[in-house]
Amino acid sequence: MPDTSRPDIETLGSREIYRNAWMTVREDAIRRRDGSTGIYGVVEKVDFVTVVPVHADGSIQIVQQFRYPVGQRHWEFVQGMWGPPGTDPAEAARHELLEETGLAAAEWIHGGFLNLAQGTMRQGYDIYLARGLTQGAAMPELEEQDLVTRAVTLAEFERMLRAGEILDATTVASFGLLRLKGLI
Repeated sequence: MPDTSRPDIETLGSREIYRNAWMTVREDAIRRRDGSTGIYGVVEKVDFVTVVPVHADGSIQIVQQFRYPVGQRHWEFVQGMWGPPGTDPAEAARHELLEETGLAAAEWIHGGFLNLAQGTMRQGYDIYLARGLTQGAAMPELEEQDLVTRAVTLAEFERMLRAGEILDATTVASFGLLRLKGLI
C-alpha cells in the first residue's frame, strides 16, 4: 500500500507554455511521494459532449468529417463544445446535434462522463443518448463544412467497429458504455 501521509504528487510550480482560444498547454514542476522531482506537460481544454442519436427504427446517426491532426476523414458520433465554460452540457448536446445533423430530440438520457486522455489532458466529456428525433436543417460551423451524416443499423455500426472503420476513441467508449448500461 502506498504511504498516504504524503500526496502522490505535489505541484511545485507551473508555467503556461501556449494558449489560444481552444486550449492551454502548461508545464508543471512536481515532486513525487518518494521525494523525486520531475515535470508534467498538461493540455487544458473545455469539456465537451458526445451525442448518440437513436432513430425510431433503432438505427443510430453518425457523422464523418476531416480531422486535421490525423489527416483523415473519420466516422464518429456527434461531438463538440458549445458556449462559454460552465455551459450546461445538456444544452451543448442539443446545440451540437442540431448543428451537425439538423436533428432535434424529444428525449435525452445522460449516459455518463468520461475523461478523454487523463495522462496528458484535462478534458472530459458527457455522453448523451437522444431519442424521439425530428429532422430539420443542419447548421454546420465553418470547420464542419465537409461534414457528412448518415444513419446506420447497430449491426452495421458494430461491423464498422470490428473492421477498424471507426477509430475515434470517444465514439468507441461512448458506444461501449451505453451498450453496457443497456441503453442501446
